Amino acid sequence: MNPLNNDRLIDAFVTTPALAELFSDASVLGAMLDFEAALATVEGRAGVIPAGAADVIARAARDADLPHADMAAFLRDTRRSATPAVPLVSLLVERVRAIDPAAAAYVHWGATSQDVVDTALVLLLKRVRPSLQDDYDALTAALQRLSNAHASTVMVGRTLLQPATPITFGLKAAVWFAGVWEGWWRLRSALDYAGRVQFGGASGTRAALGSDGPGIAAALAVELDLEPSPPWHTRRGRLADVASACAILSGALGKIARDVALLMQAEVGEVAASGGGSSAMPHKRNPAEAAVALAAAERVPGLVSGLLTGLVHEHERAIGGWQLEWSALSATIQATGAALSAVASTIGGLDVFPARMRANLDATRGAVFSERATLLLRAAVGRGAAAAIVERALARSRDESITFGDALRADADAVRALGDGIDAVERLDEDVAAAETLRRELLES
Repeated sequence: MNPLNNDRLIDAFVTTPALAELFSDASVLGAMLDFEAALATVEGRAGVIPAGAADVIARAARDADLPHADMAAFLRDTRRSATPAVPLVSLLVERVRAIDPAAAAYVHWGATSQDVVDTALVLLLKRVRPSLQDDYDALTAALQRLSNAHASTVMVGRTLLQPATPITFGLKAAVWFAGVWEGWWRLRSALDYAGRVQFGGASGTRAALGSDGPGIAAALAVELDLEPSPPWHTRRGRLADVASACAILSGALGKIARDVALLMQAEVGEVAASGGGSSAMPHKRNPAEAAVALAAAERVPGLVSGLLTGLVHEHERAIGGWQLEWSALSATIQATGAALSAVASTIGGLDVFPARMRANLDATRGAVFSERATLLLRAAVGRGAAAAIVERALARSRDESITFGDALRADADAVRALGDGIDAVERLDEDVAAAETLRRELLES
């Protein structure tokens, strides 16, 4: 088995193939070597190191064969030094020495381990958004179509898992859309802001390069297509911002997955997603993609908690908090991507059953209109009397298995208070109109 292969069965629910590849050993080491090649290149141009040595180092870094056979030793050295930069630089020095012994002295000139690791991570973060974009586009387009198609599909609103006032399924889909859009906006902004080069040297002052330090840092940013930045060895807020944005987006995705799973319950039966069967029960149509989304989304908050705790960095270089970030941040991003992919698949293949939605609404026997009746009655007879009339009507509806509207019409006090307006209590046009106004607002925000 290839030791650089990160496709693992145990991670099947918390990553995607694209993100697993992005954060694979080969990709991470490649990003670190890109840093070393770019550093040598800009230092050679500036005359900080000999131009010939810079060419050899850059060529060796770009052509380096990743340490397949020595990966176990590489990992062991990484643990021993608490950074992958030490064994990587040693590997690069060996490659350069084999070409030009004199050039080997200039490898990693003026940099520190954290410069390599942090900039490599930022380079990987630049590739995150393209890895997620297709699933995001597919999901938001599907949600918009779903919302528009069901703008007038009436269903029970549910609060605390109990029937509430009527809404439309189009509104529910629009709420899902808005949550995903907002989460994506935060993640996109956080990724853009995080795209800063890290180059500070031993204590973050660039002192080893003297007056050339700022210029080399700026040139390094250009070479790597990153934004320039003062060293941020102990200022980790930008990375925490990425993780926090992932948590918000994955929460929005988890909400959709949870809603779909609840609506798929046989006793509800309002939607159905393409999904998995059961190994024991052939009749089942499980919300498999929703389960994958929830498994990924529910993992994220714990990972983000660790990253936020790790913001407390000591002095000029942290012990522990910095080492935590690579694993936690990559896992956070991969879990978010897994949730996004699963929800996009769920919504793209969702079956909606408007007749069942209306049947579930009708099964409340109009009890969901009790709020409107209460408000209409308050205007006529006051709060206390209105409450008494509504409670009597609800009890009569339950006891006699009649609709709430019929129970009101059988109540003399209700008829006296509302007159002909009593029939307006059960009309759905106001509910649909209110839902439509909000639906459009959410889709256009």
